[in-house]
Amino acid sequence: MIEEVLSTARSNALVDPSLGIWTWEVAVYLFLGGLTAGIMLFVALVHLQGSPQERPFTAYRLALWAPVVLSAGMTTLFLDLEHKLYVFRFYTTLQPASPMSWGSWVLLLVYPLSVAQIAATLRGGYPGFAAWLERLPLFGRWLGAAFDVSQRYRRAIMLWSIPIAVSLGIYTGVLLSTFSARPFWNTAILGPLFLVSGVSAAAALIILFARHKGERHAFAKIDAGLLAVELLLVGLLIVGLASGAQAQLQALQLITYPDGPFALIFWVLFVTVGLAVPLLLELWEIRGGRSLVLLAPLLVLFGGYLLRQVTLDIGQASTWSEYTVQYDPGLLERLR
Repeated sequence: MIEEVLSTARSNALVDPSLGIWTWEVAVYLFLGGLTAGIMLFVALVHLQGSPQERPFTAYRLALWAPVVLSAGMTTLFLDLEHKLYVFRFYTTLQPASPMSWGSWVLLLVYPLSVAQIAATLRGGYPGFAAWLERLPLFGRWLGAAFDVSQRYRRAIMLWSIPIAVSLGIYTGVLLSTFSARPFWNTAILGPLFLVSGVSAAAALIILFARHKGERHAFAKIDAGLLAVELLLVGLLIVGLASGAQAQLQALQLITYPDGPFALIFWVLFVTVGLAVPLLLELWEIRGGRSLVLLAPLLVLFGGYLLRQVTLDIGQASTWSEYTVQYDPGLLERLR
């Protein structure tokens, strides 16, 4: 291994020797964005499959969560922005080669569709609240008309929600995978992995809050399948790094070598606690074992967030150039 020493007048602990700009705010945004995608996807699928009465929470109550969850994620993203007043510039142009530009426009489509899902299901899930809204003196009449139109075109709303939800879920991974300068991120697996993880988190949310035992049991089966797919995608990610160039191999060392700085959090907390343990618990429950109602879905949500956080941290630590930074203030004098 060739060791290089970079003498520089720049002293920034967030950049040298590895990048550390994106922190928990971005990880929370990526997690909640994926969760929103899963929520919208399940609401749409339950109605399109014609089984809303068998899945009452998902069909009529879950839609209200989507804009709330996404708004919380957008808030953390806003906190991460350095120049917050310039956020409107995302919507003054569309850059076809920029996943971040595409993502900003997808988010703009998510909000009206999520509101349309709420309008199409609110009377069935929250009849008292819907009736109160329709009695409002100024807007009640218009809201009632909006509910009527949304219910009439419910199928069309659900059909349009599927591609938008999938785009949102995949975008959270594609956003990172296009950074070719970060070997750990530069893989096509991240898009599907983040999508499956977001849908799995939505299934865990349903298991936590649904009251109907049959609905919880059905989504435990769905989530078990999603966790198995997620483990497979993590395996493919590892194989892809192991068969890559030297930079990918060095990125893999961050989680595989005994002294890898992220090995413990990746294999023990994420893979074991966040994926394998809840998968085993859900399989046990499906086979008729004693239900641990809260533990498995809580671990799934924990693993979903941890996937984003550890991926951000490892990606920013991986690089194509390995060097040691040596700060030399004397260089400033030479520049003068």
